Amino acid sequence: MEISNKNTIDLKGKRVAVIGLARSGIAAAKLANDLGATVFVSDNSNSIDVKQALHNLQDYKIEGEINGHTKSIYNADLWIISPGVPKDAEIIQHAMIKDIPVVSEIEFASWFTTAPIIAVTGSNGKTTTVHMLNEMCQSDEIEPKLSGNVGNPFSDSVRHDLSNPYPNRVHILEISSFQMEFIQHFKPYISLYLNLSPDHLNRYEDMDDYISAKMNMWSNQTQEDFLVFNADDDVLAKRISPANAKKFPFTLQSDPKSIFKLNATKIYDQKHATLINLDDIALPGKHNLSNYLGAATAATLLGIASSKIADVMKSFCGVPHRLEHIEKINGVTYINDSKATNVDAVKVALDSFNTPILLILGGRDKGGDFLSLYPHTHNVKEVLTIGESEETIATVLGDAVRLRSCGSLKSAVEIAHSHAQPGDVVLLSPGCASFDQFDNFEHRGDIFRVLVQGLKECV
Repeated sequence: MEISNKNTIDLKGKRVAVIGLARSGIAAAKLANDLGATVFVSDNSNSIDVKQALHNLQDYKIEGEINGHTKSIYNADLWIISPGVPKDAEIIQHAMIKDIPVVSEIEFASWFTTAPIIAVTGSNGKTTTVHMLNEMCQSDEIEPKLSGNVGNPFSDSVRHDLSNPYPNRVHILEISSFQMEFIQHFKPYISLYLNLSPDHLNRYEDMDDYISAKMNMWSNQTQEDFLVFNADDDVLAKRISPANAKKFPFTLQSDPKSIFKLNATKIYDQKHATLINLDDIALPGKHNLSNYLGAATAATLLGIASSKIADVMKSFCGVPHRLEHIEKINGVTYINDSKATNVDAVKVALDSFNTPILLILGGRDKGGDFLSLYPHTHNVKEVLTIGESEETIATVLGDAVRLRSCGSLKSAVEIAHSHAQPGDVVLLSPGCASFDQFDNFEHRGDIFRVLVQGLKECV
């Protein structure tokens, strides 16, 4: 199938194979089916969720297989890859040998919308920032739709718009590095880069390989587009320098090219008009201030009024699973930071508190440098480890901090509850993927919430 010209792509009568039956794969299969393709889905897993997904797709006359890939997947004109399938998978190599085009779900969905795309990526802060930006863009002039790596697949958003068009639609996408591995035409109107730090090094050859995947997001942008970036990240500033898009930095320091600047008391614009006093901002922490500046810059480029941006800065209190306050029990505060799936996110979490911390850490190791946590552990009373990475964490940090192996999250919460004193913080900030014991980070955070609520009921 020829896909070199986005404007001439026609799926009618084409055979499309969707590899991976997580949420994005299911959404892509439905979109391809609606567009006239004969769709075949395939997943290595035999889990209850995958079985149910295949069963539900059969209502759309979509056939498929689970519990392994057969030769049937190669009887296709196009492959759509779910983010969980690594680029070096053997089946992908075989598809390329057979000249079957392979694209990501994000790439595929982008073919069928003409609405502007605001794409947000970074190692940390993506989810918080896209929710900030989505609220800033709620206006009479713009109809924003949030999707991508936030649980709502882009294909579902596009599919909905094809049957129910919104003339003022703007797509706001949270983008992971995985979603940028197989792109050809994907082109945001605004690319927003928050930061770069080591992540997913269990999947990529090295840090440079990981960053290169992130940089694909601006690869098709032209001088008619915008690239907003964190100028405080030196590596990021260097890597985006070849981009053709018009560049707008944001910074906690000083840059004459930035739309918004700050001093000790306020954020102000290029005309020195006050946007907001720092004391009026809802979310504390330098990392959140940086996220606000990135979102505000992108919103301004879309034409959003400064008054609306300031209102969101005053009211936006964060998202679930990201430094989320769960309960205060007997003077002990329980914080759900399950979204912290890499070590740098844990550093941000630790630096957000001045009180003693009992840190629940661990899960499936993504190649993070746990030793780099040590300078941030001055308030940490105890590290309670869980999951597959327990031995790794103990080897690296065991002599540096008080550390206890707990195995399960349930055990860690119970031990934290018995050891914590009034004024302490029990912080779930795993620094690892969740897939050793949970479906995803949301599942992990939800279980933590239930366990903490259980403690409250026993008081």
